[in-house]
Amino acid sequence: MQLLKQVYQGKKVFLTGHTGFKGAWLLKILNLLGAEVKGYALPPENEFDLFNLIEGAQMCQSVISDIRDKERLRSEIKAFQPDFIFHLAAQPLVRLSYQKAVETFEINAIGTANLLESIKALDNPCSVVLITTDKVYHNNEWLYPYRETDRLGGYDPYSASKACAELIIDSYRNSFFNPDNYNTHKKAIAVARAGNVIGGGDWAKDRLIPDIARALGKKEKIVLRNPAAIRPWQHVLEPLVGYLVLGTSLSTDHRDFSQAYNFGPNADDVLSVEQMVQLAIQSWGGGSYEKFEQAGQLHEAQILKLDISKAIAELQWRPKMNVAQAIQNTIEWYKMYFNNKGQIQAFTEKQILDFIS
Repeated sequence: MQLLKQVYQGKKVFLTGHTGFKGAWLLKILNLLGAEVKGYALPPENEFDLFNLIEGAQMCQSVISDIRDKERLRSEIKAFQPDFIFHLAAQPLVRLSYQKAVETFEINAIGTANLLESIKALDNPCSVVLITTDKVYHNNEWLYPYRETDRLGGYDPYSASKACAELIIDSYRNSFFNPDNYNTHKKAIAVARAGNVIGGGDWAKDRLIPDIARALGKKEKIVLRNPAAIRPWQHVLEPLVGYLVLGTSLSTDHRDFSQAYNFGPNADDVLSVEQMVQLAIQSWGGGSYEKFEQAGQLHEAQILKLDISKAIAELQWRPKMNVAQAIQNTIEWYKMYFNNKGQIQAFTEKQILDFIS
């Protein structure tokens, strides 16, 4: 906690996607660290979104706008002159990307280009951490974990849009923010690729934990769409602290850390969807599930693992929770929400402080 506070206290942090699930958690962390935050995102979709539950609008200068509005984005970044930028704004859902393919490419790829173009307007030094996903890798459906040097690709529009974003980032870093010319432009660019995150406050459609929470909260059966799929599950606080550690390293060593890093769980904590549901039911203290495997379902990868050895070796970051603890913390949040919603802001803060203390 103290090490991060030394870096971020009093610093200006521009945070895109601050009204989203991960963005709201990061906003709260930055608030506890004493950073001055300017958020840029679309409005939260529901009154029960985490951003509203933690009164996120009181923690930052909140700009409600679209990442595709390049003129507004540039204007807000230039006016703020941030020390750090964390880019989380995205269309993050695989299944929705099949319905809104063009919009997904516009937001995830062109939106990233808009951000990178905007930081040309900054006069002061700035460390920029751009968040993509573990799904940027060309998925061979093999058991080996993907390393940062593996081929990028994407079957579905979401994955492909994030791989496109990575190519855009690499081009801008080489062309305009080359680490060899840092003294001229004073911008350091890094990429964070995180595995499947879980945690309280996620209500997105067609994501495992929100589906579990809604079903258990209503005492209904959990319906599993893809029970055998294997993912690198991790609590949301794990990669978020990783992003902050990466931002810290980037601000002190612009050349060595201007690259991509995987953030995921330990190898033993990569489980199937069905195993995750069983752990969730155990943590909740009851519940049941049924499998719904329908012919002709939209394609989703079956096996996906991340190699996190680079982040461990170079950033001295490593996961703190095992998967059982991650599930337990997540289920405890939702139980608090359903049983005592008025305490959810304090409970969210407690989970953060317990994790980073």
